[in-house]
Amino acid sequence: MLNMGNKKTKKQQNKNTLGKRKLYFRALKQIMKVKYKEPTFRYLGDEITNGGLILSNHEGTDAPMSLEIYLKKPIRMWGASEMNSGLVSLYKYQTRVYYHEKKHWNIHLARLFCIIASPLTHLFYSGLNLISTYRDINIVKTIRESVEAIKAGENIVIFPEDSTKGYLAELEGFHEGFLLLADVCKQRGIDLPIFVSYYRKSDNTYIIDKPVLYSQLSSADATRADIARVLCARCNELGKMQFDENGNVISEVKEEHHAAVG
Repeated sequence: MLNMGNKKTKKQQNKNTLGKRKLYFRALKQIMKVKYKEPTFRYLGDEITNGGLILSNHEGTDAPMSLEIYLKKPIRMWGASEMNSGLVSLYKYQTRVYYHEKKHWNIHLARLFCIIASPLTHLFYSGLNLISTYRDINIVKTIRESVEAIKAGENIVIFPEDSTKGYLAELEGFHEGFLLLADVCKQRGIDLPIFVSYYRKSDNTYIIDKPVLYSQLSSADATRADIARVLCARCNELGKMQFDENGNVISEVKEEHHAAVG
């Protein structure tokens, strides 16, 4: 009876966290299934549970939407504060940063397109319940909200790739901000499980590595740059994996990297 009660409680908790999306947004996600088809999730180890950190490549909107619509786990994504603020800020961000700098659109075309796209995107982001990220001292707010979400059983999703040259199939590096979250969790007695993942658009496959505890990555002589480099290399390795019809790995390419992480 005790075990049955525990399962029911866990199921109810999972339902509650998944239910934080507003009704209009849940309906919108059903419509968006027309554009975003369900990916094949390939797990190399334990499946994602609750209270972890998911790192992924971005691949435009495909990776975020695949997780939001189809993962069926409680998640909160990090997103630039401009995405989570007013319509004017969002318009400027989408025009200059997202469409022009990252997707390499002509700036004038981006401005024209965003006159229509930004109001719709604003409505969408409002329902997504993003955790805003900042480039200044306000990052403290990001970390605080993220820790509370983890304690509540939600998974934090971060897309840490260096997208200076756009969203590339071969990631050039990881920004290190997610490690600040891992360090704060460690200080508060939470050994954060990290799931490195890669969305491969060519065959609509989401490859999710076995979880690794932050304590296994951090050591006295391992810098944040070292850890970020190792995890980025692993993300690229995932993107090159091939599977047989039963989901077994049949080929794996090891990335060369030089990082002392113990």
